[in-house]
Amino acid sequence: RSAFTSITQSFNLNPRGLLLETDSKSLRSMNGSRRNSGSSLVSSSSASSNLSHLEEDSWILWGRIVNEWEEVRKKKEKQLKDQVRKGVPHHFRAIVWQLLCNAQNMPIKDQYSELLKMTSPCEKLIRRDIARTYPEHEFFKEKDSLGQEVLFNVMKAYSLVDREVGYCQGSAFIVGLLLMQMPEEEAFCVFVKLMQDYRLRELFKPSMAELGLCMYQFECMIQEQLPELHMHFQAQSFHTSMYASSWFLTIFLTSFPLPVATRIFDIFMCEGLEIVFRVGMAILQMNQTELIQLDMEGMLQHFQKVIPHQFGSGPDKVIQAAYQVKYNAKKMKKLEKEYTTIKTKEMEEQVEIKRLRTENRLLKQRIDTLEKGQVTRAQEAEENYLVKRELATVKQQSEEASAQLEQARKTISELQQQQQQQQPQAESVMQLERELVQARLKEAESQCALKEMQDKVLDMEKRNTSLPDDTNVARLQEELIGVKLREAEAVTGLKELRQQVRDLEEHWQRHVARTAGRWKESPKKNTLSELQDELMSVRLREAEAQAELREARQRIMELETQNQIQSNQLRRSEQENRCLHEREQSLTVQNKDLHVELKEIKRRQAEIECKSKEEVMAVRLREADNIAAMAELQQQISELEIEKEEGKVQGHLNHTDSSQYIRDLRDQITELKHEVRAISSIINSAEQNDLLMMGHFT
Repeated sequence: RSAFTSITQSFNLNPRGLLLETDSKSLRSMNGSRRNSGSSLVSSSSASSNLSHLEEDSWILWGRIVNEWEEVRKKKEKQLKDQVRKGVPHHFRAIVWQLLCNAQNMPIKDQYSELLKMTSPCEKLIRRDIARTYPEHEFFKEKDSLGQEVLFNVMKAYSLVDREVGYCQGSAFIVGLLLMQMPEEEAFCVFVKLMQDYRLRELFKPSMAELGLCMYQFECMIQEQLPELHMHFQAQSFHTSMYASSWFLTIFLTSFPLPVATRIFDIFMCEGLEIVFRVGMAILQMNQTELIQLDMEGMLQHFQKVIPHQFGSGPDKVIQAAYQVKYNAKKMKKLEKEYTTIKTKEMEEQVEIKRLRTENRLLKQRIDTLEKGQVTRAQEAEENYLVKRELATVKQQSEEASAQLEQARKTISELQQQQQQQQPQAESVMQLERELVQARLKEAESQCALKEMQDKVLDMEKRNTSLPDDTNVARLQEELIGVKLREAEAVTGLKELRQQVRDLEEHWQRHVARTAGRWKESPKKNTLSELQDELMSVRLREAEAQAELREARQRIMELETQNQIQSNQLRRSEQENRCLHEREQSLTVQNKDLHVELKEIKRRQAEIECKSKEEVMAVRLREADNIAAMAELQQQISELEIEKEEGKVQGHLNHTDSSQYIRDLRDQITELKHEVRAISSIINSAEQNDLLMMGHFT
């Protein structure tokens, strides 16, 4: 303890280093601490006062790794993996495990106390299985002990966080191991991270599809690397799930002694499920000779009683053998795709088998009807079947028409896009809107991501539809006022000039009228009249010249006004271009962010599509059941109608009784027809949902 204390005090601890100091302080009060009392039971010798030099060196090394975690994780990842494979010291496990899975600062930790106040539907199951979890361990073996209580709290909190998975018995062993190392809040955060990022959530889902995938991959590895053992397993009908399922569900916690399983769990926290495949293959390689000589029961006994005690001396032997196993990540991906294809075909075959069974039952019913002599009713049933087939054909044609309509809509959108090529800004906005629509269609099942996309697109639309600058409007108003003033001055001058011209013309007309009768007067008076005529002509020409001058000035003023307007427009265009360039840059940045979010949405959409496919298969199965039920009801209607006809023919009943009997039969037939219509409407609604899902997939 003193060596560990001096080491922690010598470091300049950052916030993560404070976790290390806290852990060292917890060592001093190990007997009084609830969590560390459980931890001491895992390896009590690691806290002894007589530490060896090797252990002290390991503590110093891991102390530096913890305090320089970010740098080590980024630059020395290979060395970190090597150290984890050698084993994490017990008192560093709580910190190192949290750092390996990035669970040290999770927001969900603050919700833990609130989750404990809520009620979970899995509480009875959790209470039932707690006594089976580590029943021989001191921390958990006593009923209603502190260990069982914190284990119940963590399992209950997770069942509320992830209601799809809820609770699975194997997960309690993993949580129990975490509680041996750290407090319950931190164990809860680490468990949530393991379920989300280490494929454990897929393993513990009710369908356990991921466990089936692991079994398939592991069996392929056995077939490739241990062909003789694989043939022996096949000959004995010894399936992989009979011995290996617990390896993947509990990470060997129920198969090996706790120190060995904890060392394997160290590597699992760093490298994931790969270590489970490696250790499993190493176990089979080391026990191949004994297993080949045993039958099924002998092999089960060997896996349950012999193998767990082979590594009592230490885990180094099995870990070294595990890293001698050939493991190809690319081939595992390929096997995953093959398994997905196989399961899809199996589901389709199940639907087909269900449909064929339904048709077979219908055919048997039709044969029974024919044997009873109801040829007409059998023909009607056959006609109904043909109508259903035609209805299926019509539905298929409707789907094709919907696809053609969708293609036409795409063509219309492309034409609209071509029409708007001259408006780059509007085109970019429309492109963003189309992407938004596509994102909404794809995110129909993921509400949180959809809201973020909507907020961002609405913000972009608001910026695109912003009002023009007030300074530009004021400048335009001033220019308009100036132009109107100049135009008013020009119009006023033109009116004055026209008035002068009219006055001169009137004066000229009067002059012509006065001089018209004076042509025969003396030559002197004629000369004076000619001079007056010339003077008048000069005045007229002067007026015309002034008019032309005024018109020229008016033209110059208009040209200057147009020049000024063009200059202002050019200046505004430059400003708008700069604004558009800045907006384009901002839109480019936002577009990149949207692409990143769109990739995340596509990943989520792939998961949603898998769920939707499963739902479609379930709907088809329900549809087949409904068709069978409807056929049975139709058979009952046929039998009742036969009884009705027989009632009419029989003469042992009086007229009143026959009429009442026929009315009762008619009422029963009417009720059955109503039930048939209700079932038909349910089938139609299910088929419409199926079509919508299929259209969504396309």
